[in-house]
Amino acid sequence: MVPTLAGRIQTRLFLLATVGAIITLLIVPVLPVLPGSSGPLGDRYVTGFLVLTAVAVLGVGWELVYHFLMQFRWEKDWPTLFGLLTVLPEGLLLYFLLRSGAVDFIDPVPSAAFWTHFTVVWVCVWLVANGPMRVPFIRWRFRGGRVL
Repeated sequence: MVPTLAGRIQTRLFLLATVGAIITLLIVPVLPVLPGSSGPLGDRYVTGFLVLTAVAVLGVGWELVYHFLMQFRWEKDWPTLFGLLTVLPEGLLLYFLLRSGAVDFIDPVPSAAFWTHFTVVWVCVWLVANGPMRVPFIRWRFRGGRVL
C-alpha cells in the first residue's frame, strides 16, 4: 500500500523503468513479428520500448483515475487482486489506441506480440511491487514513506 498519489506514480514509473526495461530486453527477441516483415532486431527493440513508454505515460493518467475511485473506498486503497486485474482496462486502452492509429509514432505491433509483452511485463512488475520491493522499502507502506 502506498497511501499517496505521488508515491504510487513514482513506484509505477520506477518499476517500469527497471523491471519493465529488463523484461523488455529479454522478451523482445522472442516476440512474434508481422507476417512478411523481418525487420532488424534493433527496430523491434525500439518498438518494444516505445510501447513500454506509452504504458508509463498512460499509467500516470490511470493513477489519477484510480486515486479518484479509491476515494469512495473506506480504506482508500485497492485490495492487492484489484492491482493485478487493472491489467485488463490498461491493456485494452493501449491496444485500441495502437490499433486505431492514435499513437502513430509506434510501428504496427502484432496482437500476439503486444499481449505477450504487455502481460509478461505487467505480471513481473506486479510481482516485484507486491513481493521483493516490500522488503528493502518497508517504510514505503506506512505514512507515505515519511520517517516521522
